[in-house]
Order: sequence, then C-alpha cells, then structure tokens
Amino acid sequence: MSRARQLGVAFAVWTATCLISLAAVANDVDPWFGTDKALHFGASAVLAGGGYALGTGLSQDRWKAFALGGGLALTAGTLKEGIDAMGFGNPSWRDFTWDVAGTLVGLGIAYAVDSLVRSSPPAPAPVSASRRSGVEVWRF
Repeated sequence: MSRARQLGVAFAVWTATCLISLAAVANDVDPWFGTDKALHFGASAVLAGGGYALGTGLSQDRWKAFALGGGLALTAGTLKEGIDAMGFGNPSWRDFTWDVAGTLVGLGIAYAVDSLVRSSPPAPAPVSASRRSGVEVWRF
C-alpha cells in the first residue's frame, strides 16, 4: 500500500471516528458540564470547607480537620448517588466525580484560609512520662 493511500485510509478512519463521537455527544443525557454538575461541585466544596472549619474548632490537628471535611462531603455525595440508584433519581458517576473535585477544592481553600489565619502549626504535645518509659501513649 502506498504512503498516500495509507494517509487516505487513516484520514477516513479519523473522520468517521469524529462523526460518530459527535453524534454520541449530541445524544448524551448526562453531560460532563451540565448545570447539575456545578451544583454537585459547589455543594461538595461548601461541605468540605465547612467540615474543615468545624474540625479546626474541635482539634488543633489539621489532619483531623481534613478527615472531617472530606468525610462529610464525600459521604453526602455517596448518599445522594446511592439514593438516586435506589430509583429516586438518576445515578451518575459523573456527578460523583464532580463531588470529589468539589471536595478537593473546598479542602484546598479551607486549608489556605487556615494557613493564613494560623501562621504557624501548633506546638507538639509534651512527651509524657509513660512514653519516656517505652510505653507509647496515643492522644486524639
């Protein structure tokens, strides 16, 4: 097969692929950038940021704030998609993907604000006598 013929076949396959994918996008009932995706993103970001703020009020450890904020937002997104899967809506992995993205952005913004407000990390807790004796004590 000549080089020109190979290029012609490759161009025909590429064109057919593009036309088929355009038809698939036009009929997509759950687009990646629909209005509901913005709602999923925004709600998850607000829940994650609020949970982080609540976590910093309850503990000085930032990891606990991250766990609370992320857990709250992802649990809400999972529950929403689970309820949709039980027949009360339209479950969507794309919705959940936007929930995860919103959670990450919300945690990032909350951490940035926390870093500005709290200039230095908290001092570590003093070592107890039991830890010096070889027994480790866990504090939460």
